[in-house]
Amino acid sequence: MPTSDDAIHIDRLIRTKRRTLALQIGADGRLIVRAPQRMPLRDIERHVQARADWIRKHQERFRARPAPEHHYRPGERFLYLGAEYPLALVENARPALALVDGEFRLSRAALPRARQVFTAWYRARAREVFTQRAVEHARQVGVSFENLRVSSARTRWGSCSNQRTLSFTWRLVMAPPEAIDYVVIHELAHLQVRGHSRDFWALVAGWMPAWQPAAAWLKENGYKLSL
Repeated sequence: MPTSDDAIHIDRLIRTKRRTLALQIGADGRLIVRAPQRMPLRDIERHVQARADWIRKHQERFRARPAPEHHYRPGERFLYLGAEYPLALVENARPALALVDGEFRLSRAALPRARQVFTAWYRARAREVFTQRAVEHARQVGVSFENLRVSSARTRWGSCSNQRTLSFTWRLVMAPPEAIDYVVIHELAHLQVRGHSRDFWALVAGWMPAWQPAAAWLKENGYKLSL
């Protein structure tokens, strides 16, 4: 048994109606544990400590790649749909931020609140992109959802509620289109299969045969999707 100094710390425990326990390492190295509602805490902790080597390995990998820190200076590059665009500061621009002719143009007057302006821009684009992709994929595979929301989640790209609401973090709109499609299809598949069983992954593969490279891109590059 590990000593108290060696024990793995659970940063966030989420209990749901799921049947199995799942471990997730966030882009910041935090450990998120998703567990069945009635699973005893001692069983959760036992499972976590049994996977200690795996958890430490992945935490070290993520922590060695800190999220980029933006300073909103001319020439600094920002991601959108998998491509990088340089920032230019302009006088008295309206709207305060726009993507024009291959560059982000930010009004100098908005510079003190640049992070908020960029966040609002990404959220607006995210709703447009995610809605379009979700509607199109849902139609193609023959499923339907009730609502779509854009979240500010930092450690989860998407989710699907029991009320058939799809949620996606706005940060995902920085990723390439195929990575976005993978997350959308992943959540649409949960409308039919709730857990991550063999049947679930077979469904995802049937809807998107090339899902694995897209998932791998997010695993390797997800830390970059940040302001």
